[in-house]
This record gives sequence, C-alpha cells and structure tokens, in this order.
Amino acid sequence: MTQIVPIETTTNARDLVAGIDTALAATQDLNERLRLIRAAIPGRITFSTSLGLEDQAVLDAIATTGVDVDVFTLDTGRHFPETLDTIADSEFRYGLKIRLVAPEASDVEQLVRRDGINGFRNSIEARKACCNVRKVLPLKRALAGAVGWITGLRREQSSVRTAVPFAEFDTSFNLIKINPLADWSLERLDAYIAANNVPVNALHARGFPSIGCQPCTRAIAPEEDIRAGRWWWENPETKECGLHSPARHAARQSA
Repeated sequence: MTQIVPIETTTNARDLVAGIDTALAATQDLNERLRLIRAAIPGRITFSTSLGLEDQAVLDAIATTGVDVDVFTLDTGRHFPETLDTIADSEFRYGLKIRLVAPEASDVEQLVRRDGINGFRNSIEARKACCNVRKVLPLKRALAGAVGWITGLRREQSSVRTAVPFAEFDTSFNLIKINPLADWSLERLDAYIAANNVPVNALHARGFPSIGCQPCTRAIAPEEDIRAGRWWWENPETKECGLHSPARHAARQSA
C-alpha cells in the first residue's frame, strides 16, 4: 500500500493534500483508497452522503473496510420518499447509522416567510438562499471540528466538475476534502454497484440519475447530461448549491 506522510508531521497542508492525491491516483481499488485516506488523516473524518449512486458506493466501501468515518446526510425536509427509504435500506444492509443533520427550524421559517414555500424558483438568488439554509449551514455544523471530508464527486458528473481532484484543501470549511471517485466513469460505478449488490434509490430506475430535493429534481431524457434534472430551469453554470464550489476545483489551495 502507498504510504502518505501523516498530517501532524507535515508543515504545510499542501504537502499532505498532494500526497493523498498522488496515493489515490496510484490505486484503482476503492477499499484501498478509503484505507489510505484513514491512515493519512488523524482526527475525525466525515462522509456526507446524498444517497446517490456515488455515495452509496462509498458507503459500501466504508462498511466493507470498517474504517472509522462519521457518516451523515443532510435532511433538508424536502426529500423524495424514495430517498428516505434508501437511508433505511442502507442502515439495515450495513448495520450502521446514517446521522441526519437538519436545518435550524427558525432559519427555515424565516426563509419561507420571506420567499414563500417554493420561492426558490423565483430567482437564482432565492434558490441559493434556500440551499444555504437547508444544506450549506447544516453542513457547516456537521463538518465543524472535522479534519477530512469525503464526498462522492466525479469529474464526469457535469461540465463544472471536470477538474475535481482526488484531494484539495477546502478553505470554506477549513479541512481536507477528498473525492475518492473523482476518476470513475459511470460504467465503472454501475459495475461496482452491481458486483457488490449495493442498495440504490428506486428513482434511478425511473430516469433520475442525480437526485436532490423533490421540488428541484426531475427525470431526464436519455441524451441529457446526468445533472440536467437538477434545478432544470437554470443555466448549467449556476447548478451548484454551495456545498461544492466549481472555482475551488480549478486550483488547489493551501492552508
């Protein structure tokens, strides 16, 4: 297994990020990538799962390897019933708990009072304000004190994610962000899920490759981009909720 210098002996976070990036690129095995991440980063490592195909594959690897990772999901209050079923199915299959992180009730009440229950469709600013209350602020609480953050980002997912690295220092959340599936194709992801009998959201079979909140997600046509069903009324360049900034993918940043 490739060795990585632990963070406590590294004078610059850039060195550790570069070491993780190189080590993950040197192996194709997802389980080994998870072990490498755990070995490299002391302290709390979190995994924020959206219960999509990518995140279900990562969850399977976490359960298989037994690595110590805090698994949580953002309960926005507007999920599809099928997404909630996926949480229950996954907990039963893997014998672990997926921690639910909800927005502050007062923040949601203020948002709805100001913009209306579906005000996110009125403007990009209103939609981002909804994502901020229901996703970004809860994520900040969930990531507080963590050293590492594992995601299911892939370069193939959209035009704004083509430069996603294996590892980067996220200055917004002040931690190391790791994307162990960055180089995976959809074909490889599907093969892993089939080979390991990974539980998946029933909506995937109904034309929903990318699943977010129910009012903001639709099925896609066969020729469309896999994230075309997310906030479909917006231009592709604006289709991020604030959890993953495309600007940070263009260049890695040091601490």
